[in-house]
Amino acid sequence: MLRVPVLSPDGKPLMPTKPSRARRWIRDGLAVGKWSDLGVFYVQLTQQPSGEATQPIAVGIDPGKRYSGVGVQSPKATLFLAHLVLPFQTVKDRMEQRRMMRRGRRGRRMNRKVAYSKRAHRQKRFDNRRQNMLPPRIRANRQLELRVATELCCLLPVSKIVYEYVKTRGSKSFSPVMVGQKVMLGWLSKLAPVETQFGYETANLRTQLGLVKSKDKSAQTPESHAVDGLALACSEFVQYKSFHTANTRGHTWTGSVVLTPSVFRVIRRPPMSRRQLHLMVPAKGGVRRKYGGTTTRHGVRKGDIVKAEMAGRVCVGWVSGDTQRQISVSDANWTRLGQFTASKVQLLARANGLVVSRQPIACCFARSYGGIKPHSASAPIPPHPQGHAVSRRSL
Repeated sequence: MLRVPVLSPDGKPLMPTKPSRARRWIRDGLAVGKWSDLGVFYVQLTQQPSGEATQPIAVGIDPGKRYSGVGVQSPKATLFLAHLVLPFQTVKDRMEQRRMMRRGRRGRRMNRKVAYSKRAHRQKRFDNRRQNMLPPRIRANRQLELRVATELCCLLPVSKIVYEYVKTRGSKSFSPVMVGQKVMLGWLSKLAPVETQFGYETANLRTQLGLVKSKDKSAQTPESHAVDGLALACSEFVQYKSFHTANTRGHTWTGSVVLTPSVFRVIRRPPMSRRQLHLMVPAKGGVRRKYGGTTTRHGVRKGDIVKAEMAGRVCVGWVSGDTQRQISVSDANWTRLGQFTASKVQLLARANGLVVSRQPIACCFARSYGGIKPHSASAPIPPHPQGHAVSRRSL
């Protein structure tokens, strides 16, 4: 059965509840339904609860270079699954472009007719050659994972975060996933206690739980990366421990956990370009056109969720650009749906720095480990900023 996160009147995360109880609370005025930045529906109580006791809830994060997996698990239910599309390649390409543009500007400023010692070279104002600097593409990857973990800790009473630690032979900078691991663990430790686990341990537990992993890493499905995050979260409740008796000794799996259907989200950063004062190719007449930035000429910002209409066709998506009279609207993969007249575009929700696509409920994990039977699934049907008619399967 699906679970709905619950917050106290002062915003403290409480244990999730059943969808039927959440609907009853909203009907009786005991709670207010809201949507989080992760596209997860939750309720906030209007009165102080009778108790605030919680159970263990673990968050598993499987970091990667281009994709990451996140899973949230309690002893009796799977609460959340996510597939993160990391901005690694986008940030890398833009940093290379920025480097090339800077070199071009510096080259045009130089007066090569004078001696090298007399040229107008600006001296460095401070020593920026730090040896512990995190590359921007790695920092962007880890910050997206941190943003998702922070949002989850605001919705659920997380008691443990399990992070997969990558270890390879040779240089520490061999794999982009290895770079910045200690920095990431320091960030996560401010949210909840953190434990690390190696990749082979995750694979063994995933096999023991009966989870199937897809070979297509780019597929936006739970089987590509979210299963690893789920296995990491389950490691808090199922362990491989040694035993010793009078006649034998060895290792065995101990503990129990229930894997149930849960919401599944594909999360990415909106690939918006930063505002550029100097374009790659100078315009004729010295007049530079506007490029990049988040503002538009029609009162909406890039990344806002809007509803647009054109020739009887209604689209719901994210603002990705604008012209003098039109607004460009794109889907979750940032593929343009069309250019719509500004007067026929309606703002639904402001940008929050995330693009979350609502995928069907992940039902392939409905199994138990340890003798507890899984429950059936049902979900509330509240209004969502991305549309007025939200089906049961898309929550």
